Amino acid sequence: MDLMYQGLVGILTVNTLILVIIGTIVGLVVGTIPGLTATMALALLVPFTFVMDPLDGLVMLGAVYTASMYGGAFTAILINTPGTPGAIATMLDGHPMAAQGKADRAIIGATVASVFGGVVGFVALLFLAPVLSLFALRFGPPEYFWVAVLGLALIAGLSTGSVFKGLLGGAIGMLMGTIGISPVGGEARFLFGTPQLQGGVELIVALIGLFAVPEYIRLTATAMRVVKFDGESKPEAFMRVTKEVIAKPINIIRSSIIGVIVGLIPGAGNNVAGLLAYSEAKRASKQPEEFGKGSMEGLVASEASNNAAVPGSMVPLLTLGVPGSPPAAVLFGALMMHGLTPGTRLFTESGVLTYGFIFSLGLAALALLPVGVIFGRLIFRAVAKVPLGFLIPSIAMMTILGAYSMRNSMTDVFIMVGVGIFGYIMRNFGVSPATIALGLILGPIAEQGFAQAMLIGRSYDYPFMVLLQSPLSITLAVIVAITLLGPFVMTAVKGKKITAKKNVSERLP
Repeated sequence: MDLMYQGLVGILTVNTLILVIIGTIVGLVVGTIPGLTATMALALLVPFTFVMDPLDGLVMLGAVYTASMYGGAFTAILINTPGTPGAIATMLDGHPMAAQGKADRAIIGATVASVFGGVVGFVALLFLAPVLSLFALRFGPPEYFWVAVLGLALIAGLSTGSVFKGLLGGAIGMLMGTIGISPVGGEARFLFGTPQLQGGVELIVALIGLFAVPEYIRLTATAMRVVKFDGESKPEAFMRVTKEVIAKPINIIRSSIIGVIVGLIPGAGNNVAGLLAYSEAKRASKQPEEFGKGSMEGLVASEASNNAAVPGSMVPLLTLGVPGSPPAAVLFGALMMHGLTPGTRLFTESGVLTYGFIFSLGLAALALLPVGVIFGRLIFRAVAKVPLGFLIPSIAMMTILGAYSMRNSMTDVFIMVGVGIFGYIMRNFGVSPATIALGLILGPIAEQGFAQAMLIGRSYDYPFMVLLQSPLSITLAVIVAITLLGPFVMTAVKGKKITAKKNVSERLP
């Protein structure tokens, strides 16, 4: 407790607070621009921390990471394009709210949920890190496979119309994920004589194509804004939306816990956390039909889990030396460069610095509240009031630069345009881009987990049994079965109840 107290005192300085604010603003800008990632921002900022005190450098990097995950919500809400992969689920209800003239309400709701999720993740990291790290160690190839299958089973929940079209979108995304070099065998697949495709379809490039390009086409063709600014000052709006969010505590707490757990799993990422929490919120909601049409519950679930996953990804990094996400891998390098070795001895040998960094993550989550609301309001005004003659070319420039910056390759720009045109066509046929994105995200995880599990299973008489060799994998398999069969069972039960009521009413005189 003495080290924890010293760590808290170490960050309560004017210098540290200024660095948190600066890092939060930088992170918001990075998260807002599609194509710029937290990993990229952290990698660029690490050299600047060499001349800084180790705690100050880590504090700023942690604030950038935290804020960038939240910043993706702005473009998801205002222009129907997730600034980060974790904002995919945010877009499903955030943009419909903006189309209904509730963009300001959506931004405030996303901000409150992000702060709450970040604080829950910070508390879990501060007090439960050793216990949670043991849970993270239990994940192997079979468990990764079942987590991916569980995510794929949620496609039906993301399908606003036909379940078949949702499954079709998921299958298309999985096929896109197989392009390039096989993650296990190393074979080249679906290159079509184009060596440039060996690197596969970059996730961020595909997301820009699936969401930004169709929106750009719609905006250019119709010259009609979706978001409108009414010019009114609503100082009471913040309190009203905050009360609305807090009025359903189970949703925001459940979503934050899901975010922490998914953040523990190396490679799962914020995008999986947001989609899982969104699906669970829809399943538990009394008004599931409102999801996809502007539901505050769905928006809150996505943002709370998305931001809770940030401290969650720090648990395996700080306790085991295993980065839980690409940004965490950059932070791993930053720690090493400052003479700190992540692992079990980090809390004892550099306890003050470690706890100071953990407390800074909580401070960065709280800083999202004032900075996010002000920053979001400015972006809202810009998107709603900037003339279309400037807005349309600006969106085009951001999408092209965002795609090119991923690997400094024009091939990615061409892929973005091709995927975008394809996504626009599929959207007109009722196939949601979110289902394609989910298949692209989870397909490679499922493939790699399954292939590695089968290699391990060669020593078994029945290789497929390796997928059920541990209690955790069995538990995940049961959850998958419940997820797939649950809707059919509920429909059958409701049908029997309706039939029973009819029989009773017919017997009554």
